[in-house]
Amino acid sequence: MGPRIGPVVTEPQMPDKDTKAVMGTEDAAGGKAGPHSRDLRPSVFHSIKFFVLCHSLLQLAQLMISGYLKSSISTVEKRFGLSSQTSGLLAAFNEVGNTALIVFVSYFGSRVHRPRLIGCGAILVALAGLLMTLPHFISEPYHYDHTSPGDMPQDFEASLCLTTASAPALTPSNGSSCSSSTEAQHLTAVGIMFLAQTLLGVGGVPIQPFGISYIDDFAHDNNSPLYLGFLFAVTMMGPGMAYGLGGLMLRLYVDIDRMPEGGINLTSKDPRWVGAWWLGFLISAVAVALAATPYFFFPREMAKEKDELHFRRRVLAIVSKGEDSAEQSPEESPKKQDGLAQIAPDLTMVQFIKVFPRVLLRTLRHPIFLLVVLSQVCVSSMVAGMATFLPKFLERQFSVTASYANMLLGCLSIPSAILGIVVGGVLVKRLHLGPMRCSVLCLLGALFCLLFTLPLFFMGCPTHQIAGVFHPPGPGSQPGPEISAGCTEPCACPPDVFNPVCDPSARVEYLTPCHAGCTHRVVQEALDRSQVFYTNCSCVVGGGPVPAGSCDSACSHLVLPFMLLVSLGAAMASVTHTPSFMLILRGVKKEDKTLAVGIQFMLLRVLAWMPSPVIHGSAIDTTCVHWAWSCGRRAVCRYYDNDLLRTRFVGLQFFFKTGSLACFALIMAILRQQGKEEGTKAVTRPGLQQQPLMSRPEKKPEESRV
Repeated sequence: MGPRIGPVVTEPQMPDKDTKAVMGTEDAAGGKAGPHSRDLRPSVFHSIKFFVLCHSLLQLAQLMISGYLKSSISTVEKRFGLSSQTSGLLAAFNEVGNTALIVFVSYFGSRVHRPRLIGCGAILVALAGLLMTLPHFISEPYHYDHTSPGDMPQDFEASLCLTTASAPALTPSNGSSCSSSTEAQHLTAVGIMFLAQTLLGVGGVPIQPFGISYIDDFAHDNNSPLYLGFLFAVTMMGPGMAYGLGGLMLRLYVDIDRMPEGGINLTSKDPRWVGAWWLGFLISAVAVALAATPYFFFPREMAKEKDELHFRRRVLAIVSKGEDSAEQSPEESPKKQDGLAQIAPDLTMVQFIKVFPRVLLRTLRHPIFLLVVLSQVCVSSMVAGMATFLPKFLERQFSVTASYANMLLGCLSIPSAILGIVVGGVLVKRLHLGPMRCSVLCLLGALFCLLFTLPLFFMGCPTHQIAGVFHPPGPGSQPGPEISAGCTEPCACPPDVFNPVCDPSARVEYLTPCHAGCTHRVVQEALDRSQVFYTNCSCVVGGGPVPAGSCDSACSHLVLPFMLLVSLGAAMASVTHTPSFMLILRGVKKEDKTLAVGIQFMLLRVLAWMPSPVIHGSAIDTTCVHWAWSCGRRAVCRYYDNDLLRTRFVGLQFFFKTGSLACFALIMAILRQQGKEEGTKAVTRPGLQQQPLMSRPEKKPEESRV
C-alpha cells in the first residue's frame, strides 16, 4: 500500500492568513470590524479576479511558445536539413511528456499547492523555450551555398559556369564530403530540439487543469463561467499570436546576430532564405517567465468570493435543520451514492492505478462516448496536420513567403476557429439543445466542413519546369530534362549546389546559374535591397539576363480564396466542439465525468496530436521530386510535385473529415434508436420513469445511474 498523498481530514489546521481573510470577510458582513481589520484586508494575490488575469496571460504565452514551432517548421527544415517526416515527429514530441502525465493530474486534484506547481511548470516551459534556441548558437553560421570558398561571396564564383580545367579547384569543398564533427554537430542540434519539445510538453501539464480547478474552487458559482469564458477567449488567441510572431521573425535573416562582412544578397522570396526562427522562441520564453512570476505568491487556498460565503452559510443551515428533523429517506440514496465520488481523492497512488483501468474500460464500452471521441480524434488529426504543415503547403503551392503564409493562417484560420467555437457554445445555450439536437448540430457542422474541402482539390498550380529535374506532363509543355544536356557540356556543375535562377520567358528554372550556362554575375543596387542577375547564359534564349531565385507561381492569386475556404471549414469544424463535449458530459456516469474528460484528452493526444504530424509529413515527403543530400544522408526536399502534393495533403484532410461525419451520423442513429425504445417503454409501462442514456438533462439521478 503506497503512502497517502494529500491532507488527512482529521489533521488540525491552524488559522493561517487565508482563514483569517475568510473570517474577516464574514465578520465584516455583520457590520463590525475587528481591532486588527487592517491586517485582515486581503492582498491582490488573494483575489480570484487577479488570478484569472494572470492565468489568462500565462496560457496565452504558453500556447504561443508551444505553437511557434509550427509557424517556422519549413524554416527549421531548411536550416538543419530535415525531412517533413522528421519535422512532424519533432512537432509531435510536444505531446509525449504531456500525454504521459495528463491523466495523473486529475488524480492529484487539490492535493498540491496548485499555484506553485503551475509556476514551476511555466518556468520549465520557459527553460524549454530557451533550450530550443541553443542549436542556433552552437551551430556554424548558415551558408546558403556551402560549396563557396571562404574568401568570396557565398553565391558568386562557385555557382557560375566554369571550364572543366578549373573545376578540380572546387571539388574539395563539395557538399557530399563532410567531417565527423559536422555530422555530430547536426545530431546534437536535432537532439536538443527533441529534448526541448519533450520538456515543453511536461511543463505544460499542470498549467491548464490546475488553473481551471483553482478558479472553479474559489470563484463565486455565478462568476465561474464568466471567468472561464474570459480565460478561454484570451487563451485561444495564443496560436494566432504564434503565427503572427512567426510571420514577423521570419522576415529577419537567421544570422542577424552574426551577419557576414559583405552582407547577403538574398531576399525573403529566395528558396534558400532562412528566417530568424530562434528569435521567436527567445521572445516567447521571456514572456512565459514573466507570466509565471506571480504564481509563487498566490496562496494554496483563498477565500471564496463574498456572495458565495453567505450563500453557503444559508445552505448549510437549511441542510442541518433537515438532518435534525428527519432521518434520511430512501429517495436520498442516489445523492449518497454520488457522494462516494468524493472519496476518490483519498485514494493512494497504488489504489488509483488499480481503479483506473476499470474506469477506462467501463467508459470505452459506452458507444456514445467512444463515437464522440473518435469523431474528435478525426477533427484533431485534421487540425494538427493543418496547423503544422499548412504554412509550408502555401509556400510550395502558391510561391508565397513563409512570413506571408504565417500571417494568413494567424489572421484568417485561427480567428475563424475561435468564432466557430463561440457560435457552437451560443447555439447550445440559447436553443437549450438536448443530446439529439446536439448530434444534429455536429452532423451539420461536419457536413459543411467536408463540402468546403472539395474545391481545394482544384485550387493550385502545377510545378513549373525544372531543367534536368522535373518535366510537367501535358501536351503544351516543352522538353524538360534534355534542355540542359548540350548547353552545359563545357561547364563543371557541382551536382549538389542549390542556387536557383529562373528564365521568365520560357518559365524554366535551373538549379544553379551553372546549369543555365551563365558565366557572369551582375548586382543591381536598389533603395532597400539588391537584385542579382546572371548573364551570358548559354541555355537561355538571348543569353539572359536571368534573375536569381525560383520562378513565381502562375496562380498565386488563388492563395486568398484557398485560405477563405480553409477558414470556413475550420469554423464549421469548430462549431462541433461544444455540442460534442456536452454529449460526453451527459453520456457517462456522474462519478466518472472527471476521469472521462481526462481519458478523452489522453486519447486525443495519443491518437491525433502525436501521430497526425508524422502522417502528414510522411505524405508530403512522398511527393518530393528532388532531395538535397548532406553527409551521405537525405536532407531537405528542394522541389515537390505540386499536383501530387495538393492531392495528398488535401486528401488527408478529406479523409479525416469524412471519418468525423460518419461518427456523428452513427451517434445520431443510436440516439434516435434509444428515443424509439424509450417511447415504446413509456407506452407499455406508463408507471415507470426509466430514462435512456440521454433523454432529458433535467433527469440527473437517472442519467448518473445509467
